[in-house]
Amino acid sequence: MDGERAAPGGPALLRSGRGGGGSADFVALLPPEVSSRIFSDLDVESLCHASATCKGWHRVIEGNDRLWRHHCLSARAVCQREIDCDRGNGYSWKITLLRNYWKSKVKQEWLSGKYSNIPSQTSLPEKSMYPMDVDTWGEILEAELER
Repeated sequence: MDGERAAPGGPALLRSGRGGGGSADFVALLPPEVSSRIFSDLDVESLCHASATCKGWHRVIEGNDRLWRHHCLSARAVCQREIDCDRGNGYSWKITLLRNYWKSKVKQEWLSGKYSNIPSQTSLPEKSMYPMDVDTWGEILEAELER
């Protein structure tokens, strides 16, 4: 790249060799569709962290429903009823994902049998518990009974 080199702060910053050597983030330098494509490769937690990095990144990430939709549809594989209900109630893809992300992770662990042979409640990792409704626990119990 003529006049440009990677900044020591990481790949997100470029140091401009033109006039002053100030740094600018890639979101300000690239077309919006390219920035969105880069953000689309992030996992949910990284996307949330990136959104909190600066106002420019926050604006691009928060305003792009496609970024949140992708992750929300992945969580829907485990929490279809909950996500369909939230979307039906008018929640955005982002809010729907934030409401269901951890639940989908915990539910998937239960459904996969990760906790099938736990001898007591004290043996459960604290992270494995999440408030779930009776229908969700019913799904988990059915999966346990089929094992």
